[in-house]
Amino acid sequence: MNARRILIVVLLSILLLSCGSSAYHEVPKAICGTPIDPALTRLLVTSAKEFHEYNRVDRSDAITAPCILLAEHDPVLEFRFSWDDTATDLMYLATGSGSISRVTQPRSINLGYKSIVGTDGAISIDRCATKGGKYFTLTLQVPQIGLMDQTHRKDIERFMRAYFPATLKTLGCK
Repeated sequence: MNARRILIVVLLSILLLSCGSSAYHEVPKAICGTPIDPALTRLLVTSAKEFHEYNRVDRSDAITAPCILLAEHDPVLEFRFSWDDTATDLMYLATGSGSISRVTQPRSINLGYKSIVGTDGAISIDRCATKGGKYFTLTLQVPQIGLMDQTHRKDIERFMRAYFPATLKTLGCK
C-alpha cells in the first residue's frame, strides 16, 4: 500500500511538471492593433514563451512610433508605424546606416503597393491621408532571423501581404 502511494505521488509530480512552465503560448490574433491570422505570424515566430506587446502607436494622432511583439523579454517582431507628407524611398530606408528600418538584402516586390522584402524584414508604403500626413509606411523587422538566412523571405512576404492591407484598414485613410 505504501509503494502504491509513492507511485501515485511520483506520477502526479511528473504530470504537474510536464504541464508547468513549458506550456505552449498561442500567438495573438491581433498584433499592434491589426488583426492577423496566427498561422501567418507562426511562420516568423517560433517561440513558445508568453507573448505581450510594447506599443507606442496611436492611430488617432498618427505620429511615427514603434510597436514590438515580445516573447517574454525577447523581441520577435518589431514594427515601425510612420506617417509623412511625402513618399519615402524604401531602398534608402532599408539600406541606410540607421537601424530603425534596416532590412538585409532588400528586393522590390509587387504587393499592390510599394514594398520591399529582405531576409530579416520588409517595408511597405501606400497613400493614406490622415492627420499625420499623406503616406503611411510600415517597417517590419524580425530580429531572431539571421542576416544571411534566406529561408524566411517568402514567409515575410506572405505575412506582409496580409498585415499591411489589414493595417491600412485600421488607419481611417481618406
